[in-house]
Amino acid sequence: MGRGRRPSAEVRREVLAAAGRLLLAEGMSRFTMERVAAESGASKVTLYKMWPSKGALALEGYFATVETVLELPDTGDVEADLRTQLHAFVDLLSTTSAGPVMAGLIGQAQTDPELMTAYRASYSAPRRALAVGRMTTARDLGQLRADLDPETVVDQLWGACYHRLLVPDQPLDARFADALIDNLFRGIAAWKAEDASLSRRARER
Repeated sequence: MGRGRRPSAEVRREVLAAAGRLLLAEGMSRFTMERVAAESGASKVTLYKMWPSKGALALEGYFATVETVLELPDTGDVEADLRTQLHAFVDLLSTTSAGPVMAGLIGQAQTDPELMTAYRASYSAPRRALAVGRMTTARDLGQLRADLDPETVVDQLWGACYHRLLVPDQPLDARFADALIDNLFRGIAAWKAEDASLSRRARER
């Protein structure tokens, strides 16, 4: 007997799971609607009703697959939360197939307007919104500077990681993630470092 008609939400979940598996296993070059349809048990017609292109499906499948890995915690300590998330992000890009897949998708999106639109809608915008929301909450609680622009911080932290992913002339690793967070919260001006050192010694007395 066949499986019968499945609810659309269930079909969507299964298609995204199949898309994510295929994409991370073999990359965008071998990713096709036909293979996702066969893997998920859905028809190509159904896939094209739900997604306008294979790029849109690939990106949403990627995000669905890595979303839980890249959750941004809210422990009340914004520095620790950003450090935890950035470590998870760097580890995903540098130790799994997700890194090469993402680099390939970003590269292809530069000449594929549909893929770029899907990238922004299905991956970039949701990821940015999570980080901006977490920092906005911390700012409103007085944990971050009142005039802080969270959008710029997103570019400083995650943008730097994407740069090392796409231009790998320096390592993308945990030490880099820590340096980014330290620079953000400690500053890079010499007087700030000295002031922090004096404050630390005063607390230890």
